[in-house]
Amino acid sequence: MAFRVVIIGGTGQVGAAVVRALVAEPACTELVMVNRRVVGASTDPKVREVVLDTGSPDFSEAIASLAPSLVDKGEPVVGISCVGVGSGSLKWSEDELKALEVGIVGGFARGCLAGSIQHFCLLSAVGSSSTSRFRYVRVMGLKEEAIEAVGFRRLAIFRPGIIAGNVHTPGYVAFLGRLVPGGFGTVEQDDMARAFVAECLAGTGKGGVAFYENGDMRRLARQG
Repeated sequence: MAFRVVIIGGTGQVGAAVVRALVAEPACTELVMVNRRVVGASTDPKVREVVLDTGSPDFSEAIASLAPSLVDKGEPVVGISCVGVGSGSLKWSEDELKALEVGIVGGFARGCLAGSIQHFCLLSAVGSSSTSRFRYVRVMGLKEEAIEAVGFRRLAIFRPGIIAGNVHTPGYVAFLGRLVPGGFGTVEQDDMARAFVAECLAGTGKGGVAFYENGDMRRLARQG
């Protein structure tokens, strides 16, 4: 089934991998990248770049106005957030992290739903919990709660552990992570990207909230 996508965070490490996977997927007929500035991330004709001020109080309304340009074409539309600070999170205060991960991502999600997009994919992290004593996973938990509260018909939350193939992950960390079983171990970035595409394909028409950790993403990647 053909589908269209609007994505935020598509120029980051994970986001760029997701964009490449979507461009390579014939069923993805249009990909709108919402960026803060012109980056020229892709020359593929199905990729459209839209520059918006993500820090503006009108950001959510701008997304709601953008969404019908995809929805009105009749194919399912998926909103994707690959926003993430990654290793740089140690340099950010909790308020700064919340402003990005909860504020901007939340505004994007609310705009998507207001524009009649009912399917949303969210990049989070393993162990996310709003009650955690660890700042980063606590903010990730708050982000998940904020997006769940938006009320999408279908929400897919991706919770990777150590991401191999990401420039922010040292090679030795990715190697050692392969010795760790379960969600806290290593997952290949390209497998994550293919899992996002598989969810776009398989999640359309489904309801509820789905959580994907490392093993789930690897299985999804094989299906895509």
